[in-house]
Amino acid sequence: MLNKYPMKLRPVTKQAIWGGSKLIENYHKTAPFDKIAESWELTVRSDGVNIIDNGVFAGMRLDQYIEQDPCNILGCDADGERFPLLVKFLDAFDDLSVQVHPDDAYALAHADDLGKMEMWYIMEAEPGAQLVYGLKDDCTLDDFAHAVTSGETESVLRYVPVKAGECYFIPHGLVHAIGAGILIAEIQQNSNVTYRVYDYNRRQADGTLRQLHVAQAMDVVRSYTDAEISAQRYSREMPVNDDVLCDCQYFKVTKYTSAGDGSVHFSVDERSFASLLVLSGENGQILCGDFSCDVQKGESYFLPAGLGDVTVAGELTLLVTTINSI
Repeated sequence: MLNKYPMKLRPVTKQAIWGGSKLIENYHKTAPFDKIAESWELTVRSDGVNIIDNGVFAGMRLDQYIEQDPCNILGCDADGERFPLLVKFLDAFDDLSVQVHPDDAYALAHADDLGKMEMWYIMEAEPGAQLVYGLKDDCTLDDFAHAVTSGETESVLRYVPVKAGECYFIPHGLVHAIGAGILIAEIQQNSNVTYRVYDYNRRQADGTLRQLHVAQAMDVVRSYTDAEISAQRYSREMPVNDDVLCDCQYFKVTKYTSAGDGSVHFSVDERSFASLLVLSGENGQILCGDFSCDVQKGESYFLPAGLGDVTVAGELTLLVTTINSI
């Protein structure tokens, strides 16, 4: 019988010109560079795969573990063809580019990848921090195209001030950008297809401008109303409790905070594996059957499908993500 237990994952860290040092200073991350832009906490991709860091499979790549019995490990809601999620921490010391992501049909036709629908949970936000979250209410797609080609992109963007604890859903086609001073947890489809529309004319270390993808962005951009975004975010049915942050057609994200007894309880059934992110807290412990291990903020765990009842003891804040079958 295949051994299943909560598997601590070694992150895959990435550099970018906008990255900061908070993940190193506050979330126990290490890297061969002094600033981390992205820490990939759950990834099975050609450009990054987690290593299991505990238990009998310590040292094994996550994809190698999954290959032993994909349906049993990922769950019956997984299609088995492609690992469905990419889970990250992002530290924006500077503004990220203004960008947009395609849907599945466009991405498969033009980039041999999936589309990218994602959700952001704001972990930290400095005073005055803001996101680009769509276009201004009176901006049409023709207005947006004109603004981009005339160098006036910023004039039509919708800026939203943010604070820690908020959640934002990013459907396919929504223009968006993370602003400086924000640290987020990002749950997304397993895709890295990003079309940059505008990057503040910044230059890279070698003096060149970053590549833009204006033509592709114009193919996929949409102008959403708040109601349309909300409808996609809860595309199945409205959540029954306020801890469900997102329940879209690709994934469901639930936030847990320690109960009165200093622990949280949930179950991982045979339909889907779960991703567990520890957003805050120290000196916690995961308990599952006869297995236990210590946990602290910044860590990520892969919970195989069918694992059963899980208890996380300690004063902690968690995000637990499972997949939805489409």
